Amino acid sequence: MNNLLKFGIPKGSLENATVELFKKAGWIISLSSRSYFPAIDDEEMKCNLIRTQEMSKYVEKGTIDVGIAGRDWVMENDSDVVTVCDLIYSKVSRRPAQWVLVVTGDSPVQCAEDLKGKTISTELVGFTKRYFAERNIPVSVEFSWGATEAKVVEGLCDAIVEVTETGSTIRANGLRIVETLMTSNPVIIANKQSWEDPWKRRKIEQIATLLQAALRAENMVGLKMNAPKDKAEEIIRMLPSLNYPTVSGLYNEGWVSIESVLNEKEVRNIIPELIRHGAEGIIEYPLNKII
Repeated sequence: MNNLLKFGIPKGSLENATVELFKKAGWIISLSSRSYFPAIDDEEMKCNLIRTQEMSKYVEKGTIDVGIAGRDWVMENDSDVVTVCDLIYSKVSRRPAQWVLVVTGDSPVQCAEDLKGKTISTELVGFTKRYFAERNIPVSVEFSWGATEAKVVEGLCDAIVEVTETGSTIRANGLRIVETLMTSNPVIIANKQSWEDPWKRRKIEQIATLLQAALRAENMVGLKMNAPKDKAEEIIRMLPSLNYPTVSGLYNEGWVSIESVLNEKEVRNIIPELIRHGAEGIIEYPLNKII
């Protein structure tokens, strides 16, 4: 087949969430513990399972056309790729990941400049070296294989660059955040040559549009009801909506049908109020995509 798009599925923490997201967007991906090539119900696509730390390397080389990776690892690898769009996986995390500069609570370090001539331990070696080099701060950056927080506690280094969402674990270990170096979230990235190919670009844009639409629909529901026409304005004012609720006439001219999209958490509070204002036949339904 001439028209075939090779897509990288992130292996690890985003793996299952990505498969579920594709399902909501309209594609069924079948994983197998014995294969790094998940099946997908689209003859125009082939999937590979690739760790997010390496995704941008394979995309840059053209081994795969497009994939999902953390922005942090794209920057770490300094990859020359096209960033198509952001993907905020709210069901995986409600906060973006932050790479922060961390020292012990009693350290005299108050800013990055105070680490001149010191040693920093991190998984994000390339990015950290460039960050300090761009600020003309000479430091020694060492790769950490794990347990990075323990290294600064034990005095094996002067500071660490570590990923966090809330900073609670860092503070619980008696450490202090000096500053945030980078905020990261998942992104769709494409090989430059693939992006210039008209067919592949259309396919990538199709996938990106539908994945983003599925993410926008997370935690949102549709609400539909019948209401007396003379109560419609009151009910419409109560309803949050992306734009305005949809109102249509019913066979009984004294009634209208009202339909809206709102956050799932708002439903529990608003339905009793809708009933008190005369709404009937209230239906709540899930949404797969909002475009």
